[in-house]
Amino acid sequence: MHANALMPLGAEVTGIRVDALDAPQVAWLRTVLADHGVVILRDQHTDDDALLRFLRSFGDIRFTDGETPVPTHPDLNVVSNVGRTRPPRSTFHVDTSYVRSPPAYTALRAVTVPDQGGQTLFCNQYRAYDALPDNIREGLADRVVTHIATGVALADGQECSAVHPLLRRHPVNGRMSLYLTALQRCVAVSGMTEDEAAHTLSYLFAFSTRADNVLRHRWAPGDVVMWDNRCVMHCADHTGVVGDRVLHRGMVGDAADRRF
Repeated sequence: MHANALMPLGAEVTGIRVDALDAPQVAWLRTVLADHGVVILRDQHTDDDALLRFLRSFGDIRFTDGETPVPTHPDLNVVSNVGRTRPPRSTFHVDTSYVRSPPAYTALRAVTVPDQGGQTLFCNQYRAYDALPDNIREGLADRVVTHIATGVALADGQECSAVHPLLRRHPVNGRMSLYLTALQRCVAVSGMTEDEAAHTLSYLFAFSTRADNVLRHRWAPGDVVMWDNRCVMHCADHTGVVGDRVLHRGMVGDAADRRF
């Protein structure tokens, strides 16, 4: 097993097959994910059964209600541009942050890779935290953000709002990071007026997603990519896509994650 670190985050991992993972490899990958945020596994050419086994080795499967499930594997969902008259919309976010216990990890399997475009972008929330001016970081200590659901159809009684710390400590390695999501899903910051919260969140979002803090992953056939939602945000770049782009996505919790 080997992890080749990328900048400003992520690692390309070799020597691991997602369809033949053992407990020591899972423990090692947890550490790599905590330290680097994103793991890229090339030339896997695997199927959905193997992807689900891979995910379950990390924790309990989570599914975002309102997403389109894979017909044969309803614990996974389809990410696709096929049949759309307009490109999908995407902005930097973390997955399903509007529930009390969001998924710790998300994985995508390349099913159909477009001829051009369709990259997935990741930003390093450790690095964003570390680079904040001291006075701003100190002013954010102990503040929490209210996250809400947008763009998904939820049934009555399903979770649609949760409160999370703006600065959080990773349960695996203890590093501090910003914990943000798409601005339209962040509706309040404790101890701030609505205007103060909007200004602060806009500043932090732009600070986190500046170009020198973003990894752009260009998809290749056989790719499996996994990331840690606790220390990265992600976004799909749908500009200039030529051809079909189909990915299957799964999410899991992590027994190491505890409310804080």
